[in-house]
Amino acid sequence: MDKIIEKIIEFRNSRGWKESDKPSSLAKSILIEAAELLELFQWNNENYDVNDIKDEVADILMYTLALSYDLGINIEKAIEDKIRKNQIRYPSKDK
Repeated sequence: MDKIIEKIIEFRNSRGWKESDKPSSLAKSILIEAAELLELFQWNNENYDVNDIKDEVADILMYTLALSYDLGINIEKAIEDKIRKNQIRYPSKDK
């Protein structure tokens, strides 16, 4: 995970985009890209291009990882913590 985050941040910073990548703008960009992902299913739930979906998912993740990096959030720990919270909130039905 660290390697891909490093690539994202290096790409962004080498283009001078760090100055405009404020937490609020990154959060807005995540939402915009999520809407673009949803748009791929807007009129047709059966015939979609997986490559288009892949591109939108990548955009969402890149903005999310950049936001996490900028705010000092360890994304792996954040996910592990959230899974633990969800395990309490939504107990397994296997028991």
